[in-house]
Amino acid sequence: MKTAVPCYYHLDVEVSPERVGRVRRILAAHLRFWDLEDLVDAVCGGAELLLKAIDEHARDKHTSIEMWWTGQHLITAVGENNHDLRPDQDLRSCLARIAATSDGWGCCASETGGKIIWFSQRARAGVRVPLVPKPPAPTLREGLTPPRAPRVSALAAPAAPDAVLEGAR
Repeated sequence: MKTAVPCYYHLDVEVSPERVGRVRRILAAHLRFWDLEDLVDAVCGGAELLLKAIDEHARDKHTSIEMWWTGQHLITAVGENNHDLRPDQDLRSCLARIAATSDGWGCCASETGGKIIWFSQRARAGVRVPLVPKPPAPTLREGLTPPRAPRVSALAAPAAPDAVLEGAR
């Protein structure tokens, strides 16, 4: 079984109708590279829905797309910078479809006043693999040498046979 390494991908794009298809192909290529072929349709479909809705309703078309693979979940986030775009009104049908096709989703405000809409897909039994264990990070600047164990022969030298006999008399 192949082990999974946590992965991350970030893409900044100015949304237009012709770029939506390109972004879908880019995201699909990354998912295939990460051996997540089973998640391509759901993830790319959700991202495509969000990008088309942003293209239709938003004035500022600059968008950021991020994907995180944790070994069991793939989280996709689409962030936009429109202060007037309202997910509860403008994106209602898009969010309903994402909610129906994903394992979890949400919306939160960004630092710039825009919105980040995210959704997650759980890996199915055939895709889920254990993460590669990471070695612990050293906490000291200099490594300490472990104490050496004294040799047993140096502690107890064999007694001379004459000394043992004299002590018994």
